[in-house]
Amino acid sequence: MLEKFQVKNYQSKEEAYLLLLSQINNLLNKDDKLISNLSNLTAAIKETFPTLNWVGFYLRENDFLYLGPFQGKVACTKIEIGKGVCGTSALKKETIIVPNVYEFPGHIFCDSASKSEIVVPILFEDYLWGVLDIDSPEFNTFDLIDKKYLEKIIEQFKASVLKYELLSYSSKMASSKI
Repeated sequence: MLEKFQVKNYQSKEEAYLLLLSQINNLLNKDDKLISNLSNLTAAIKETFPTLNWVGFYLRENDFLYLGPFQGKVACTKIEIGKGVCGTSALKKETIIVPNVYEFPGHIFCDSASKSEIVVPILFEDYLWGVLDIDSPEFNTFDLIDKKYLEKIIEQFKASVLKYELLSYSSKMASSKI
């Protein structure tokens, strides 16, 4: 577990992502609970970019995404796959950048302060596991730099934690008598 998380306020967006990426392997631990890793990851992103108003995960169960660990205001707890930005990203299995949420058809307003959004799907062997959802109170906050580095963060999360969690779950299910 990372004992000290570093953030520098004077750096560029790309430098901030690079510093965050360099710390993720020490922040995430396959031996910790999944919810602990997700919680620390949301906190690290929010602390790195304090102007964001919401950072969190929605986790898939059947045809819905359910609220997971997050940093921000109270949020929607259940989103149908294919609905809103999160559901659309989940359905398409691709990152979606929304410069202006008011122009996104079917946008779900959990926080009226949000003006732009980025959603990154979390795929494991082409199975949609969930999404990382990030909102900003400013228009046009997210760009290809965010997409590139958030996708790298998700890849590190999958390599550091998720694959072990899913392998553990699969072995428990295989040994179960049910």
